[in-house]
Amino acid sequence: MSATNQQPQSPQPAPQMPGTDPIVLLLLVLVVVLVLGGTGYLCVAHPSLTAPIAAVGGVGAALAAAFGVAVAIRRR
Repeated sequence: MSATNQQPQSPQPAPQMPGTDPIVLLLLVLVVVLVLGGTGYLCVAHPSLTAPIAAVGGVGAALAAAFGVAVAIRRR
């Protein structure tokens, strides 16, 4: 007769899927919406500022894309 030593195993934590935290995504979307809304308001309220705002928006879009790529690579 062989005696087996059976010990209760603790539950394993569920493996996390690689990706971005939903709260971070929500905050990023909120910031983008607020910035775009503010930019749209400034363009409508002050038409003379449309060209400088467009230039800043172009640079901001490039920086946002770079930031998004950096966050995506870091989360892998």
